[in-house]
Amino acid sequence: MDLVEVAPEARPPVVRLMDYGKYKYDQSVKARESRKKQTRTVIKEVQFRPKIGASDFEVKRKRVERFLRDHDKVKVTMRFRGREVTHPEIGNEILDRLQKSVADYGEIETPPRLEGRHMTMVLAPLRGSGRSEPREEAPASDEPAEEPPAEE
Repeated sequence: MDLVEVAPEARPPVVRLMDYGKYKYDQSVKARESRKKQTRTVIKEVQFRPKIGASDFEVKRKRVERFLRDHDKVKVTMRFRGREVTHPEIGNEILDRLQKSVADYGEIETPPRLEGRHMTMVLAPLRGSGRSEPREEAPASDEPAEEPPAEE
């Protein structure tokens, strides 16, 4: 047993008789438990080029989709080389097309912004979506839903 001073500023000082080793151990266990419950923000990066082919775009779109389903943020980078930087609208169109195609899984956190030879955009997973499947929407129609015939 140890004599531990709890409140040295108090008059008279407050002390407690305790097992200090056990107290330190309990503190470390509590700290470990609180670290377990924390979530870390993971940012994955996917890079595109302005002259990307259709099949390559689909492969990278699926990768972005998978990252968003896993609740990770995605930094999408459009890299311009040579004279490609004179046409940033091409890169902007590709990033817009990507954002529209993964809208069921994520939303724009940072809109596309040109910085030097790179255009970057950050997508974040949708909030409140606990499941990893896309949202299902009812088909939109102008007609009212049919009611079953009344039995007589």
